[in-house]
Amino acid sequence: MKILKLSTLLLLLSISVQAQEVWTLEKCVNRAIDKNISIKQSQADMKSTSLSKTTAIANFLPSLNLGSSHSWNVGLNQNFTTDPLENMTTTSANVGIHLFNGLQNIQQLYRANLSILASQYQLEDMKENISLLVANSYLQILFNRESLGVQKSQLNVANEELIIAKERLNTGIIPQGDVLEIEANVATIEQNVVVAENNYQLSKISLAQLLLISKVDNFEIAQETAIIPKSTILNTNVNSIYLTAVAKRNDVKLAETNLKIAKKNLAISRGNVLPKLSGSYSYNSGVLFNGSNDDSNIIVFPAKAGQVFGLNLSIPIFNGMTNNTNISRNKINIQKSTYALEQVKLDLENTINQAYNDAKGSLKAHQAAEKTLKARKLAYQHAKERFDNGGMNTFNFLQAGQRYEAAQSELIKTKYNYIFKLKVLEFYFGEASL
Repeated sequence: MKILKLSTLLLLLSISVQAQEVWTLEKCVNRAIDKNISIKQSQADMKSTSLSKTTAIANFLPSLNLGSSHSWNVGLNQNFTTDPLENMTTTSANVGIHLFNGLQNIQQLYRANLSILASQYQLEDMKENISLLVANSYLQILFNRESLGVQKSQLNVANEELIIAKERLNTGIIPQGDVLEIEANVATIEQNVVVAENNYQLSKISLAQLLLISKVDNFEIAQETAIIPKSTILNTNVNSIYLTAVAKRNDVKLAETNLKIAKKNLAISRGNVLPKLSGSYSYNSGVLFNGSNDDSNIIVFPAKAGQVFGLNLSIPIFNGMTNNTNISRNKINIQKSTYALEQVKLDLENTINQAYNDAKGSLKAHQAAEKTLKARKLAYQHAKERFDNGGMNTFNFLQAGQRYEAAQSELIKTKYNYIFKLKVLEFYFGEASL
């Protein structure tokens, strides 16, 4: 089973000790798999499918029946064991076994095994999808937390600039308007902090709800810092990634197994038109009930017992076209299952192509964001020097600061976008343990 452990592949952990319980990515994934209702339903379905296998195995066993009958003789009927005319109770035991029934028992056992396998693939595929969803939500929290940190850092810088501006105003170096511009900039950044804090809290609530955690106030993920993982997946041919995914993906295996089940259903329906041969064995014991004397309550077992062996051959000739209709219906189901398998493979190919292009594009975007940030940082430092020396007005200085802040935010955004897109692609290629 593939269980998502991106915490060891895409994150550099630096977990701080806190009073409240913290959640790592692996812990979140395990919780989601354990509590998800759809997964529980799938597990129940798998147990139900296992019962079908028990039934299929039981079909190979002979049937055993016990019976009892009582007869009232009318007229001259002789007891073949004791000669007198009397009322008689008869007990019997019968055993029947199918010698040949169109190989249906074997086919039904094969189908039961395939159904169990299909349930396992469905369950594993569901776990993988839940794992990816949890990973995306977890990374969203890290992104929002890091973005919040940038905004708070910018607010500290802005407040320091405001303090310096007020001092310069008092000395007459700058006019009142410049101070008002800086105060407005502080207010804007304060608003950005509020928005970032709200986004951070909402992302935590979203993950907590996904994990079915009711006490959101105490929910906190581990203090982790994401780093760009090293990977060679983008140097791999996309067709190789697709072929590997076809061989490993549980949704493909599920579709393939469903096709095999459809073929087994056809074989079972064809077995209904074949002759059926069964054998039987019967043991009969006459139990005397004598109602003509004082021993009427005494049951006498006769010394002789009757045994019957038999064979029964049944040849289907006409049954209202039921068998032929079932055969035709199962042929159609095979076509539908074949189309479903082709669609799964086609969707997988499209998904991998998109994931491959997204990963390459997000890498380029991140590399561009790194260059932009370096340039914006130098520009801001240069602007600050000029502003401090009176060579730049407040408006242009604040614009340089805003561009630098935007570059920081964009770098964080592209980093997390690239991390997730890369890990999704590695997941399909089988490199990431999901």
